[in-house]
Amino acid sequence: MRELDLPSADFFATLVVFSLGIIVLWDGWMIWRSAKEIPSLGNLANGGFAWSSVSNHEAFRQWGNLFSMAAMMVLPWSLASVTDTSIYWLIIWDILLAFHLISLLVPKRYAVTASHLFADGQKYSWDMLRLPIRQPKKRLILHRKGWWIFAPLPIGGAIEDLEVVRKYIRSLLTEEQ
Repeated sequence: MRELDLPSADFFATLVVFSLGIIVLWDGWMIWRSAKEIPSLGNLANGGFAWSSVSNHEAFRQWGNLFSMAAMMVLPWSLASVTDTSIYWLIIWDILLAFHLISLLVPKRYAVTASHLFADGQKYSWDMLRLPIRQPKKRLILHRKGWWIFAPLPIGGAIEDLEVVRKYIRSLLTEEQ
């Protein structure tokens, strides 16, 4: 049987770290852009509503992602010696994940309009979203249609803002049906 010649662990580390860097830059840019797309808060001229969260809302909203990120920072260290991966790639990996973790906690701006939801720098058409019947008390969750296990889209903000938004979304989604 012939032995496979696989590329080095550092080659794979380069690809993975480069990919993570692109994701971190993209997410950071989207968050920065959302502040420009949603310049004012409160009732909008087009009949919509815009609001902002604070860091503790985002921590509550992103708790699952924060724990996943922590695991992603720790686990590669246990595999480094087995795969003979350079420690420099692990350090860069952890630095990028730390930036991404911080970006998860940065206060975000959200908006609902007659045609779209603006969340995390993304624009979601209402025909691609649904409001699940069961909702947590302290946050709002929408589901993205066709996203399987990645469907939940938690929305952050103060409870008072989320109550206004929940009513607005219910009226929009029932009008569509």
